[in-house]
Amino acid sequence: MASPYQSDAYPPMLSKLNSVQREAAKYLGGPLLVLAGAGSGKTRVITHKIAYLVEECGYEARNIAAITFTNKAANEMRERVGHLLQGKNAKGLVVSTFHSLGMNILRQEAKLLGYKPQFSILDGSDTWKIISELSNSTDKQELRDIQTQLSNWKSAFISPEQAIAQPGSREGEAHARLYLRYQETLRAYQAVDFDDLIHLPVVLFKDHPEALERWQHRLRYLLIDEYQDTNDCQYQLTRLLAGPRAAFTAVGDDDQAIYAWRGASIENLHNLRTDYPNLRVIKLEQNYRSSQRILKVANHLINHNTKVFEKRLWSEHGIGDPIRVYAARDEEHEAESVVMKLLSHKFECKCKFSDYAILYRSNYLARIFEEHLRAQRVPYTVSGGTSFFDKAEIKDITSYLRLIANPDDDPAFIRAITTPKRGIGNATLEKLGNLAGSRHVSLFEAAFDAQLEDLLPPRQYEDLMLFCLFISRIADRAEADPCGELLDELLRAIHYEAWLYDSFESRQAEGKWKNVEDFTGWLKRKAEADDKSLLEMVQTIALINMLDGKDQESDAVTLSTLHAAKGLEFPHVFIIGAEEDILPFRDSDEKGIEEERRLMYVGITRAERSLQISYCKRRRRGKDWALCESSRFLDEMPEDELVYAGIHAEAAQTVTKEEGLDKLAKLKAMLNKAGS
Repeated sequence: MASPYQSDAYPPMLSKLNSVQREAAKYLGGPLLVLAGAGSGKTRVITHKIAYLVEECGYEARNIAAITFTNKAANEMRERVGHLLQGKNAKGLVVSTFHSLGMNILRQEAKLLGYKPQFSILDGSDTWKIISELSNSTDKQELRDIQTQLSNWKSAFISPEQAIAQPGSREGEAHARLYLRYQETLRAYQAVDFDDLIHLPVVLFKDHPEALERWQHRLRYLLIDEYQDTNDCQYQLTRLLAGPRAAFTAVGDDDQAIYAWRGASIENLHNLRTDYPNLRVIKLEQNYRSSQRILKVANHLINHNTKVFEKRLWSEHGIGDPIRVYAARDEEHEAESVVMKLLSHKFECKCKFSDYAILYRSNYLARIFEEHLRAQRVPYTVSGGTSFFDKAEIKDITSYLRLIANPDDDPAFIRAITTPKRGIGNATLEKLGNLAGSRHVSLFEAAFDAQLEDLLPPRQYEDLMLFCLFISRIADRAEADPCGELLDELLRAIHYEAWLYDSFESRQAEGKWKNVEDFTGWLKRKAEADDKSLLEMVQTIALINMLDGKDQESDAVTLSTLHAAKGLEFPHVFIIGAEEDILPFRDSDEKGIEEERRLMYVGITRAERSLQISYCKRRRRGKDWALCESSRFLDEMPEDELVYAGIHAEAAQTVTKEEGLDKLAKLKAMLNKAGS
């Protein structure tokens, strides 16, 4: 392998990097932290470093792992590396999310942990259903609290037995007992949840040093993106994989750490210095996205946070437009003014709708903007909310389709056989799961094992066989028969519409059934247009993540939460609802205020050329109006870079109905007195 200390000359692949980016790409003298400011080209550094490792330093691509947080980021990175490493050189390269990497580790080492290699992965709705049944509760807040508690226990490596032994409240003890039953249920299903995909590899590596040695030898260089978003489990996993050689590059930005609410710890960035005394820190401060004014405002704001690593973004993109701060009378006025400003700006500058984004702290703020955009016939897309594909009723139907296409898909089997309920409960599934585990086969295959009939009561066995034989019959026809015909037959056979009306109040059931009809209607039309079978359509759904983009306009305004906008960029950005109790979020403590400030910073640095921040003087609270106070973050921005517009004079007069009637009565009395 070549020396990590290269000469000052640099290979052609690094010629498009600036000097600091090039330094980060070439450095192999030990552990490296790249502090990458917003828009500073961090993905370029990671992808070029991979190419450099392969082309110049003698690394095999299969011995390198680039780890990120989203499939989108992983796909983008994979595509870019593919362009840099033509041909066979990229073969075997691992570019994946943390969860995908964890899944691959578990699949290969499953037997060491007592799992079959084709174990099931349950998503949030699957685990929600299990927790709801175990707790005998339908209270959404209670179920969310339990899910969070179980996730926190796993992240802290607290076993169910340890949780039960901890002193605590009655509620905490109940949750700990439920945790034990929850884990037993997952074992019975031969299934893991999302947290397990990181938690279990750490357990595996700690309990089985030979497995850790295998993976350390296989993954000889690590590149970890968005390091500030790692939680304790992810931090431990990367430390174990890096091992004593510590051959890694961590890329992150403490100013963009906005996910503490889902377990991310900004301390992981800071702890690198403690864990690796020889850590090299390289700062990427040149921004390739935004104007100088936007960066000045962003820098000024974020400097109010406590810092371990000082960093100041700069740009060669020119001064740029002044930052506009708009005070609206109320939310109706705010939405109207933003949409009108957007339309007039688009007309004047001849931009596309997709050049604009409207960003907000919470999803409920988007509703009135959607109304105004629709009224003006402006195309828009909404991100950061629940996608159509994530709706429970759509996942129910797709579980049947997934099972028809692949009988080894255990999560699909579990969801389909229990929705609608058909007399098959946890006891039956536990026996089936144990048999599947002992035979190292899928649940569907285990159902046809001769031994199962002796393990189950006759009624449960008969119900199970009816279901499995039905799936087999549809699967046999899935390649040849018309897609629409099979879909209609499937929905009739499982009585899904009737089950919805039995399980939900009629309006909710009607809405859910309408979603199912929209979904199956789309599948039928697509199958007919493309001349595809049901089997081919299921594969198509898996490939294109289906309805995520079903009705999206290619040229449309983006409406997004600030959290969901991270990693995106737009020429023109509107940040709305910049008020106390909204941004920053109400009841934020000192640590929370710093995270909220980082969230505002993320919003500001999405903008390339123009930025408007707006707030309301009053908002409706039920039938009454409540006065609003502009966000403290506006006061923390450099005043000379801000242009104020809207209602910046005296606060709008806000009166309740009773105060109004009282004033009217006094006015009438004055008039009567004047007339007498």
